[in-house]
Amino acid sequence: MENFNSKDMAMKAQKKILSNMANKSVVQMFIDDTSSEILDELYRVSKEYTGNRNEAQKVIKDLIKVVVKIAVLFRHNCFSEEELRVAQNFKKKLHQGAMTAISFHEVDFTFDKAVISDILTACRDMLLKLVSTHLTTKSHGRINHVFSHYSDPEFLTQLYNPNGPFKSNLHKICSGLNKLLEEGKL
Repeated sequence: MENFNSKDMAMKAQKKILSNMANKSVVQMFIDDTSSEILDELYRVSKEYTGNRNEAQKVIKDLIKVVVKIAVLFRHNCFSEEELRVAQNFKKKLHQGAMTAISFHEVDFTFDKAVISDILTACRDMLLKLVSTHLTTKSHGRINHVFSHYSDPEFLTQLYNPNGPFKSNLHKICSGLNKLLEEGKL
């Protein structure tokens, strides 16, 4: 049995950023249980889709590192007014993406890979604009890696295949997204 866990991965990323302050309660400040469950399902789908455990771990690790770094920047009020407007637009687009993903899951024969791919690409562009002066080129590469992986039309087609192997994973991902939307976290 595999010991991969997104909370543990988030803790490793925070340790690097926050040095000796990193512990389980600090991890929970940045990534809640529902988000962690979604990340775990995304990992499982990525691992199965790519057939490469290391690549799946790298995508999730990159995602967690970016989320933690942006959360740290927000908590320390590092963003200008213009950047905060970009962040608001990003949040709206991410919210739209979550609602679209859920709708495509719940309503048969509505899935359109181009729509989700376009939303994710727009989110990537906004996120890169938001962090352009705050994060390193390496972090920008992580953002590109995560979004190019999850916005890949073939990946999305496999994920949303109603008879495919990811049906239960997609259900869990969408249930988690629904919960985050209901709680106003997304």
